[in-house]
Amino acid sequence: MRALPALLIFFASSVACAANGVLTLAEALRAADEPHPDVEAAQAERALALADLELTTARTDLTLNLEARLQRVRPALRPSDTDFISDNSVRLFARKNLWDFGRSQRAEEAARLVLDARDKSLLDVRDQRRLTIMARYFDVLLADLRYTVDNEYLAVAYVAFDQARDRAEQKLLSGVDVAELEARSQEWLVRRYESEKLQRLTRALLADAMNRPGQLPSELEDPVLADNDRPLPDYEVLLAAMLENNPRLKAQQQLLAASQQRLEAIRAERNPRLDAELEVADYAQRPLSGRDQARAGVIFTWPLYQGRTVSASLAREQAQFQKLQAETERLKRELAQALLSAWLDADHLRRIGRRAAKVEMDYRDLALERARGQYEMEYRTNLGDSMAKTMEAKLAARSVEYRLALALARIEALVGRPLSQLAQGKGAQP
Repeated sequence: MRALPALLIFFASSVACAANGVLTLAEALRAADEPHPDVEAAQAERALALADLELTTARTDLTLNLEARLQRVRPALRPSDTDFISDNSVRLFARKNLWDFGRSQRAEEAARLVLDARDKSLLDVRDQRRLTIMARYFDVLLADLRYTVDNEYLAVAYVAFDQARDRAEQKLLSGVDVAELEARSQEWLVRRYESEKLQRLTRALLADAMNRPGQLPSELEDPVLADNDRPLPDYEVLLAAMLENNPRLKAQQQLLAASQQRLEAIRAERNPRLDAELEVADYAQRPLSGRDQARAGVIFTWPLYQGRTVSASLAREQAQFQKLQAETERLKRELAQALLSAWLDADHLRRIGRRAAKVEMDYRDLALERARGQYEMEYRTNLGDSMAKTMEAKLAARSVEYRLALALARIEALVGRPLSQLAQGKGAQP
């Protein structure tokens, strides 16, 4: 990291740090795969979907039931006998669904689609975490540069004020001029204090994004960002890839398909079902003619009337399906707008932002050299102001690179694939 000694002294004295050494962008991004409330919530949603799938597949499992019965009966075949007799028994029932005419198949397919949707949502959550960590990382670097710039301007203003006081004592400068320079130095002192607060705040936000609250990093490495020069395809190419691969959109489409399968499963509730059943019985005492020790059979059940249960369930799921359809269409439009915004940002920063920042940097470097030469020849004393403006130009140049890196990362997250894997259009070139 390119850091000034004054900035390092500030970090050592006023910023709490739980980690040793310099934090790199790669190390920060690895935290996206570590536990975090957002990831844990997405994992819980996946666990719920998996449990629903297991519950659905269990509908056709073999069931075993044990029945113990204590009863007294009056035999119908002996009308002269008016006494009740014991008819105690123990029975074991085994039942297995053979075919339910589409109920289970549709329900299982719906549950699998929901599980797939939760998997894709988990990928999207991790992508969003990476973007958040990257943005917070760059915020810290910009806050450090902002503090350096403000500190330089404060030094220049204070030197000017101090010299003005000396000249005022020599009756070479009026009190109004001194007051003006003092006010200017106080203004830069306030600005530096605000940038100092921003350093602490951005570090706290980065620590939270990495799920390390309270562990504020001290020093961050300024990344090279060589990937900023990778080719950028045309927007139309990216849009097609996004509609095909975006994990959030695919998750929404899976939920829509699951709702359609649930509709079919509800309609299948009117269909018959075929079950196989086996019964084994043992009787404690039964002086009756019927003593079946075992029974086996196939049971055909056809629901002829179920009231309004099926129709109400259909109406509810149909409304849910229409809602998901509307949400899917709205999501497509939102993602397309987000992709266009990120693409325009990247295109602008490459073609215009970078060039403007480079021109400003070159000019400030030349101006600094001129100021340094004039200072050495004792013609002028504006070296400090030139150094501050040079640092401000560096701040603007690095801001362009950070914004470009974020724009490209957002594009990759939206299209669901690395830019290097996409078919190349004429798009914006570096």
